Amino acid sequence: MFVGEYKHSVDNKKRLAVPAKFRADLGKTAVITRGLDQCLFVFSVEEWEKLAQKLGSLPFSQADARSFVRLMLSGAMEVEFDQLGRILLPDYLKTYAGIGKTVVITGVFNRLEVWDEGHWGDYKDKAEKNVGDLAEKLGGLGI
Repeated sequence: MFVGEYKHSVDNKKRLAVPAKFRADLGKTAVITRGLDQCLFVFSVEEWEKLAQKLGSLPFSQADARSFVRLMLSGAMEVEFDQLGRILLPDYLKTYAGIGKTVVITGVFNRLEVWDEGHWGDYKDKAEKNVGDLAEKLGGLGI
């Protein structure tokens, strides 16, 4: 399970070091794709295959389902970790997430999220201000 929050820099060659704690669970390769809320998702190959199967079973006759599947699957790329635990961030994903020099990598149960540092700060500030309301809404889901 992935948990925690780590700040890292993207180097001039668009490489991002992933914390060793996370690499142990990801293996030698991972899948990176567009996430939600203007971040990137990083999955182990095993978790990605589970998600891809679910996405593939969505009804292609529904426009919203087609759009979501297209964005998630067409944006995905398998990445390998180099000897220093870095992955290459493709330009189209960096652009999508607005990633600059500094990112925050968060562990979110079965995936990592890669956020531009400024976007993460804005998102986290807003969520923290509404944490009571969020908890109340999630109470109906048994949490």
